[in-house]
Amino acid sequence: MMERSAHLDTFARDNLPPPEQWPELRFDLPALHYPTRLNCATELLDRNLIRGNHPALITPSETLTYTQLAERVNRIANVLVQDMALVPGNRVLLRSANTAWMVAAYFAVLKAGGIVVATMPLLRAKELGQMLAKAEISHALCDIRLRDELDRARPAPAHVAFWGNGDLESRCAAASPEFAACDTAADDVCLIGFTSGTTGEPKGTMHFHRDMLAICDAYSAEVLRPTPDDRFIGSPPLAFTFGLGGLVLFPFRVGATTILLERAGPEELPAAIAVHRATICFTAPTAWRAMALQAGAHDFSSLRKCVSAGETLPKPTYDAWMAATGLALMDGIGATEMLHIFISAPAEAIRPGATGLPVPGYQAMVVDDAMREVPRGTPGHLAVRGPTGCRYLADPRQAVYVRDGWNLTGDTYIQDEDGYFQFQARSDDMIVSAGYNIAGPEVEVALLTHPAVRECAVVGAPDPERGMVAKAFIVLRPGFIGDVVLAKALQDHVKAEIAPYKYPRAIAFVEALPRTETGKLQRFALRGAS
Repeated sequence: MMERSAHLDTFARDNLPPPEQWPELRFDLPALHYPTRLNCATELLDRNLIRGNHPALITPSETLTYTQLAERVNRIANVLVQDMALVPGNRVLLRSANTAWMVAAYFAVLKAGGIVVATMPLLRAKELGQMLAKAEISHALCDIRLRDELDRARPAPAHVAFWGNGDLESRCAAASPEFAACDTAADDVCLIGFTSGTTGEPKGTMHFHRDMLAICDAYSAEVLRPTPDDRFIGSPPLAFTFGLGGLVLFPFRVGATTILLERAGPEELPAAIAVHRATICFTAPTAWRAMALQAGAHDFSSLRKCVSAGETLPKPTYDAWMAATGLALMDGIGATEMLHIFISAPAEAIRPGATGLPVPGYQAMVVDDAMREVPRGTPGHLAVRGPTGCRYLADPRQAVYVRDGWNLTGDTYIQDEDGYFQFQARSDDMIVSAGYNIAGPEVEVALLTHPAVRECAVVGAPDPERGMVAKAFIVLRPGFIGDVVLAKALQDHVKAEIAPYKYPRAIAFVEALPRTETGKLQRFALRGAS
């Protein structure tokens, strides 16, 4: 039974899936037993005021201690409540790159009992409008540099404020630096994270105050194991739950420091790591591979933990980073529906080529179409459950993602005899060619071991004889020419690396691969080009 809500605006609770469609939530670790009344902003920010002069945020334009950040959060919360008529349960759209104001606005909404809907900076008016309509958003806080698309988005929120030569700074200056956190329930919704989907209507994933702490007390505490002296850095946007956890929640849970960059691609990230002496870095496999090629030109000696997620980590990328730096990459799989990583491995238990083991507090298994666990070594659907889980906002696709109390992530996995989970493909990316199942990522791993290949992606392409064939889209390293001779050499290379029937029968050399703002490969775009 859910605890009495603090939300006067009951939209979120009214649009949760029916309880029988929820996954089974498990709280197997003692740290996951939270009080029934809980505001995560108090736990993640205010509790760090005992370390008040410790830097919380470092950006190119400003550094804020925990005391300074808490004061800004309180001022924004007062503006929201007193000037903008926010009541607990209202949805607030946040629109910004990774900046100190974005973090402060995020915690202000949480502390005031609102519900955050964070958005990627590159989203356009049409995409924003889908979120505004589906979540019935009433308020927006926005970096003024991103104003144009928000102004064009419909339905327009009733209350809007801008920072960065906007009006929010002046309103905050007149507001009180004190604010009492809303007495929210641990199971009050505090975040609606829209999936970074590439087709169809976006899905809003609903997360509670306790969920924000659960990912800290499971993955971060048990696998990542940060300390207050750590300095976090990375590339994922804060609107992406991978970035929210890795760059804000995990460091704040232990009173550490986070370094935020508006531009944090593989061209900018290495220099920033060296300048700020970052110790923990979060980014995607593509960036790790690119940075490995630059290792000789940059000082990575401060790093002690390197986390890779967002898409599967190919073993050649792991090997390249290890050879270049001597550091192991910590692979992990997470999902917006689950909030963050649920399969990974601590540094001492990493097995290159495998995603890892269930994060303490989570359970996982590989199942067939009837939800029966398959024998070890047999591919099947990944099913997972733990303290977080899928709750879509008023969406019939809830019944697809959750079955028999388990979250079905849409990934095909194998679990080996030692319990390690090995990624095969997204379930809809399996290529069936002349009756053979071919996992595109396995072919990609084979291609990446060839010295000519910088990046690649393998998808299914229609074929009149075989039904479908594996087609590789390849970005070459400098000095190589994409011609029929190299294509044949790459095909022969794959045949020597894995079962010959898996080789790419079609190869296209391209300048770049299509990716989302979070770095995920857009396979649908490649399938459309096949």
